[in-house]
Amino acid sequence: MNAREIAAAFRQQFPEAAEPVVVRAPGRVNLIGEHTDYNDGFVLPMAIDAQILLAGSVRDDQQVQIYSLDFQEGTSFDLNDFSQSTTAPWSNYIRGVCAMFLETTPLKGMNIVLSGNVPQGAGLSSSAALEVGTALLIRTLNNLDTPAVELVKLAQRAENEFVGVACGIMDQFISMLGKKDHVLFLDCRSLEYDLVPAPFGANQASIVVIDSGVKRGLVDSEYNLRRSQCEAAVSELKKNLPEIKALRDVGVEHLDLINQLEPELQKRARHVVTENQRVLDAVKLLRDGQIQEFGQLMNESHASLRDDYQVSCPELDLLVEIAQSVPGVYGSRMTGAGFGGCTVTLAANDSIEQLKAAVLDQYPKQTQYTPRIYVFNASEGAEKLTF
Repeated sequence: MNAREIAAAFRQQFPEAAEPVVVRAPGRVNLIGEHTDYNDGFVLPMAIDAQILLAGSVRDDQQVQIYSLDFQEGTSFDLNDFSQSTTAPWSNYIRGVCAMFLETTPLKGMNIVLSGNVPQGAGLSSSAALEVGTALLIRTLNNLDTPAVELVKLAQRAENEFVGVACGIMDQFISMLGKKDHVLFLDCRSLEYDLVPAPFGANQASIVVIDSGVKRGLVDSEYNLRRSQCEAAVSELKKNLPEIKALRDVGVEHLDLINQLEPELQKRARHVVTENQRVLDAVKLLRDGQIQEFGQLMNESHASLRDDYQVSCPELDLLVEIAQSVPGVYGSRMTGAGFGGCTVTLAANDSIEQLKAAVLDQYPKQTQYTPRIYVFNASEGAEKLTF
């Protein structure tokens, strides 16, 4: 669906409304830098060319009327008094963004129609795209001058405080500030960021995301355990490195100290410290156009997530092994929280069909799952569209 089509759908749904504003916000995939964000570290996500589209106009009352083309379902609420919806849970991301704005800024009522093609439940941040798209639409319709990074923080707070999901800030950040043919290097402590040219343009290589079909069942308990183990490692390392505040402050030059920790803490800390270094190395390699070497870092990242952080699973390992065996694949790794979900693979364009064939042939034979395969390129971040 494009801007003209969603504008037409808006007019059909709200024939009495003013002409709509249309915005888009992309999903994302993280290329490298996993489980580093909550350790104040570095990440390297990419906005993907799958997106949420929203068409909206203001009303002369305090009602917000929303219609989802994908769910063929409408819902509404009053800006003066609203809460989470149990009947239309997809609308809670929009409600949450409204709630965060209303803490400091009065808003006008709105009519909104939305549609998206970011695969849901695949770890590609359809929720962050909806929050960021909503924030941009509200800013536009209310003629606000809220800076982009403030919209990012507001969108994250909507998910943390209203929806109740303890996500980091990476997903909203890349959805808002991504750029076509670039990846985004983000310092999760300072929120300083840099757009890095992606030398794997559409003519050379693409990012292939493969959904394992395994639902991420252990994530909450294991995620909390990993966080506490990282904090425990910091407490121990402070005995020799009193200045450190997080594993972000520990470098690969301190691996001798890390290797003196008890085995579990040693593994967790070693992953975070080496993964942060891999992100820094990856930025340099991409700037130099060295995608073969970048792919090798992806492979090393997976091995570290599998062996040291222990958040992979047999199905993810199998998908990575299959991908790495295909000629023309530069690198492959699990992406996201782990224990299921997706892998991300960088593959030469003329190898993608062979990769798909290998995965569709081998993976279902060795597991009970049918994989879903998506091919993405680096997309522009959130923007208002003309039509």
